[in-house]
Amino acid sequence: MPKSLASLKLNYSFEEGSTVLRHEHSGPLRVLKSLYPEGKHICHNILIHPPSGLVGGDLLDIQIQLRAGAHALITTPGAARFFASQTLPAKQQTVAQLGAQSRLEWLPMESLAYDACLGLNETIFELAPESLLMAWDLVSLGLPHANLPFRQGRFFQHLEIKGLWLDKGVMDASDQRLLTSPLGLQGKTCLASMVLASGSKFERPQKDQAVELARQACEEAPPSLKIGVSSPHERLVVVRALSDQVEPCMRVFQKIRAAWRQELWGQQSSAPRIWNT
Repeated sequence: MPKSLASLKLNYSFEEGSTVLRHEHSGPLRVLKSLYPEGKHICHNILIHPPSGLVGGDLLDIQIQLRAGAHALITTPGAARFFASQTLPAKQQTVAQLGAQSRLEWLPMESLAYDACLGLNETIFELAPESLLMAWDLVSLGLPHANLPFRQGRFFQHLEIKGLWLDKGVMDASDQRLLTSPLGLQGKTCLASMVLASGSKFERPQKDQAVELARQACEEAPPSLKIGVSSPHERLVVVRALSDQVEPCMRVFQKIRAAWRQELWGQQSSAPRIWNT
């Protein structure tokens, strides 16, 4: 049994021109009041975990469902922290199911893998036809700028879009070939992914535009940020990045999100207010 179990179920529906959230929670995992800074058709939510971190044996379980036509933007006020663990892993698992013609923006802050942690971060998306997903995932290994490098422990990463894409790996502090090799992380401590995905095939001009918009944003990145854009599937565009710090990755990802949102979705590019606090 988990040492500490917290769960949150978010159910979004589209009713009379509004995206409405109904939710259930157990343990220290909550959602703040729904916000509508862009109008009632887009529901903004901030997920709160008051303990602010996970230790060995903890489990955070997040279940998200969007019914047809709903549009939700979900973010967090700060990083998910995986602290040092003696024997048991700490796990955060998120499963999101998108109904037909729904849109989800999954935009949490980074995950911090502290020295000697045993962490598992699993995020799985299921897309119905004509649904749209914009999501990112950033991981920082250790706190090198606080002189707390990632010298022990393991961090398991699982990012999946069912039937479309799977990014799965283990960052083991003892695996120096992975952490320092030019074919691995090149000594970078932040690794990040961002996706634009659809439950149906992108039209070729739309997909090409998504790739070009992302590449234009990447041109403004500092030289220390290693970043690339690809489209491995007709329903998917992927941005991958390596950096010495989280902040350069996050700045570029936010620029890409703003461009995709405005040019492809016809939505304003404004960021959630909490990102500026």
